[in-house]
Amino acid sequence: METKPGHQSAPNKAAPHFSPLLLVLGAALLWSTGGLFVKWTSLSAFELTFYRSLLAAATVALLTRREGFGINRLTILASVLYAALLLLFVIANKKTTAANAIFLQYTSPIYMLIFEPIFYKEKFRRADLITVLVCIGGMSLFFVGQLKPDDIEGNIAALVSGLCMGFYFLLLRHPRAQEVNRASSVIYGNLLLVAICAPVGLAVIPALGVNDVVAVSYLGIIQIGVAYTLFTLGMARGVRSLDAGIVGYIEPVLNPVWVFIFLKERPSQWAVLGGAIIVSAVVSHMILRARKTRLKI
Repeated sequence: METKPGHQSAPNKAAPHFSPLLLVLGAALLWSTGGLFVKWTSLSAFELTFYRSLLAAATVALLTRREGFGINRLTILASVLYAALLLLFVIANKKTTAANAIFLQYTSPIYMLIFEPIFYKEKFRRADLITVLVCIGGMSLFFVGQLKPDDIEGNIAALVSGLCMGFYFLLLRHPRAQEVNRASSVIYGNLLLVAICAPVGLAVIPALGVNDVVAVSYLGIIQIGVAYTLFTLGMARGVRSLDAGIVGYIEPVLNPVWVFIFLKERPSQWAVLGGAIIVSAVVSHMILRARKTRLKI
């Protein structure tokens, strides 16, 4: 249909407008299923990492192949941070409690809260600070009586993993990260992990059982591959690093829910209360961000 000179065509009202935060939310929902499938496999953390990362790299490469496989200095750094955050989280789980590991890793939004306004010349938002504090407070209720301050090595690994996560999220927002395949850091970061874990992973091939194959296939293809494709797409569409970090709190909230539904491991009443607080804070934050985005359109 042609338009007359001097007249603009009317905007397509049928075109759907949705917040890219929903892509990040979809990623967080998939990430949250990881604990369930990790429990289904007898593989060690490094054996699991090898197969999961191998399948994840292949999946993301397949899903984003049209964007090519270029890389620049910024995505090299992002790839290293991505590999480090995953590997350090594995080490943390071996050296300290699972509660310590996930709680300390999810201090990452604090770093985003501090550095995002500095890196991207943005105004500091008091609402962001309140949301992060509420989420951390709610998350602390998950682990009443479970956090152990004496597991020093594991706690340090988890804290550094959270630091790497924070700066990884910040780098994904950088304009230079969009010069190449938006998911290149995920592809190359997983390949780096494959190289690190190859001696252990290849040695266990003869002992792989059906449960192991099913678990690593899901974890690599869906829980990491599809999830990080959604996540990097959301970041490429303008999601702030801190917003992504806040929505990411859905992952530790739902992780015990899936385990309870399928493996009947009942979470504590404190965990249920903490989860309700976090979900309320995240949903409120998403609604406010979506409203502000519509006002700018």
